[in-house]
Amino acid sequence: MFTKAENIKMLMGFTSITLALTLSNAMAEDKDYQLELPAAPSGTATFVPPDEKDIPDNQFGEAVRYGMSLFNNTQQLRGKYVGNELNCSNCHLDSGRKADSAPLWGAFPMYPAYRSKNDHVNTIEERIQGCFTYSMNGTPPPSGSKELTALVTYHYWLSTGAPVGKALPGRGFPTLEKAKSEPSVSRGKNVYVENCAICHGADGQGTKVNGSYAFPPLWGKDSFNWGAGMHRVNTAADFIKANMPLGKPNSLTDQQAWDVAAFMNSHERPQDPRFKGKASETAETFHKHQCFYHKEVDGTLLGKGTK
Repeated sequence: MFTKAENIKMLMGFTSITLALTLSNAMAEDKDYQLELPAAPSGTATFVPPDEKDIPDNQFGEAVRYGMSLFNNTQQLRGKYVGNELNCSNCHLDSGRKADSAPLWGAFPMYPAYRSKNDHVNTIEERIQGCFTYSMNGTPPPSGSKELTALVTYHYWLSTGAPVGKALPGRGFPTLEKAKSEPSVSRGKNVYVENCAICHGADGQGTKVNGSYAFPPLWGKDSFNWGAGMHRVNTAADFIKANMPLGKPNSLTDQQAWDVAAFMNSHERPQDPRFKGKASETAETFHKHQCFYHKEVDGTLLGKGTK
């Protein structure tokens, strides 16, 4: 095993970016040279993505339209690449356009980028594939497939005119300050009943209209799994504060957002795909953050997964 100084010396000696990237696994324990995606600048978003009417009438435009169709109705891929009842647009609101809701135009120009979740440099393709694995509880479409190419093309088109490699206001979810009081599942239940149940149901299983979900399930077998970013209490709180209840963003207090995020994520959901047989080992390796995986809530140990 090389020392940190030897690793840096080796890395500086390479002139090829490709060769440098191949060292990422061997040097994984030395994280200080890794750069995470920068936080979005504060302030109102000013970038305006192109209008749907401006999609060109050619093969490129066909790919954009197909990508947009898959993004808004990802259930087209249910059983093939999707394993739950969610659509991409459930978290990336307004067809991936809405600022402070992880808009696609804020993400695409920032990749390739290092992510600590999988400890290597990710392309935008791999980032989307990860969403299928975790948020969609499914199987990632392969590189070069019609579906993944269309989704990447849609990301690219929505980013038309956005600067490359520059974090824009409105990217991702606004980060809340640390909760003044420890997030409370019991308080969060009250927030949920008063503000969320009307759309997502008293049991959190969503609301269907004509056989399809108008509002998605928030836990249980048809929701995102224990590996999705939204299972983290802080990530869910950030999203909820800026975007929920739908049509009433920022109407909850910060504490209410923290509390209802804790309540939402204190329920069982599909198993983490990285689970190898022992939830304790999965928790130790992948869940050293603010979540309820392999923790007891009301006498129930979570992290067993759903059928």
